[in-house]
Amino acid sequence: EFGEDDAVQRGYVSTLKCLRQRGRLSDERLLCAAAARIGDLAELKALRAAKWPWDERTCSFAAWGGHLGILKWARGNECPWDEETCAYAAKRGHLDVLGWARENECPWDRRTCSNAAQRGHLEVLQWARENGCTWDEWTCAHAAMDGRLEVLKWARANGCPWDEWTCYF
Repeated sequence: EFGEDDAVQRGYVSTLKCLRQRGRLSDERLLCAAAARIGDLAELKALRAAKWPWDERTCSFAAWGGHLGILKWARGNECPWDEETCAYAAKRGHLDVLGWARENECPWDRRTCSNAAQRGHLEVLQWARENGCTWDEWTCAHAAMDGRLEVLKWARANGCPWDEWTCYF
């Protein structure tokens, strides 16, 4: 069944508006997140002008899509962000977005490294580590899960811990 999460992932703002009109939208903040996901700055601006609420997911989905301009606009207009912004940028290999987010003090955590490893973004993982991002066993496990041998080798050679989950995958 197609639901609101699917609509956000695909950036179907009109579908979310229809769900709202029918009283079936669980969270109005999803509209801004969907507009950010597809990089539609005009739609995002229109939603905000109409006083639609937003939350950290707007920045996270802008990062997921690699939409640095959207992210800059959202932050310039006081949209909150959290660790998911960096984690999503890393997962999709958007080093420019990740770099800008960190330059502007976006928080990050170990998921930035594990997401980069899972998708095979070695350059992103290396940059994150050079800039002080933490990592844990899940960096190796996620690299193994998706068959990213070069990433796994690099992580181990640079002191990343691992455990039995790495072998499980």
